Amino acid sequence: MTGRLVTVNLGVVTEAEWAGDASGRSGIDKRPVDGPVLLRVDGVAGDFIGERAHHGGPDQIVYAYAEEDAAWWAAELGRDIRPGAFGENLTTYAVDVTGAVVGERWQIGTALLEVTKPRTPCRTFAGFWGVPDLIKRFTVRAAPGAYLRVLREGEVGAGDPVEVVERPAHGVTVGEVFRASTLEPELLPRLLDVPELPEPLRRKVARRLATPDA
Repeated sequence: MTGRLVTVNLGVVTEAEWAGDASGRSGIDKRPVDGPVLLRVDGVAGDFIGERAHHGGPDQIVYAYAEEDAAWWAAELGRDIRPGAFGENLTTYAVDVTGAVVGERWQIGTALLEVTKPRTPCRTFAGFWGVPDLIKRFTVRAAPGAYLRVLREGEVGAGDPVEVVERPAHGVTVGEVFRASTLEPELLPRLLDVPELPEPLRRKVARRLATPDA
């Protein structure tokens, strides 16, 4: 089955005490939009990002989350979860986001994207959902969604096919990077064999391997 975009979602300004930005504003509340959206190498047109110290940047321009994983959370929490509720720009269907290989390339619309790393849950996410132990539960579930960089700018829209056009041979997936960074540190050495891994994350992995108790 060919994967596709369910929705493209853009952030609206949310002001709350749990917002990570010093100004108390967050862009985690993303809403589906009609029509095509331009994905640029420096950001998603029309999207709001609050705390730029931890969000945005060339290695995490776009965040994708699978509709199937959202459905699991809806059942787990006993409530509806709409597209964009994870703070994702792209809600996908029939795309193995957790199983995506770091460095694999997605053709969507006229844009070309490259998978870079998993999303790390934060207190803003937990506050937005109103689930105090969400970070722990999200970590155990280990279906974090994927960040992507934009290799070729272009427009994407709901219903566009998601085609994997290239997949590196190293085989290290988004899910494996997430588990290595959280509950399974024994996986960390494999991450150093991934040339597409963002350099800040690579340095963090090297420090942890040099100081196992850090």
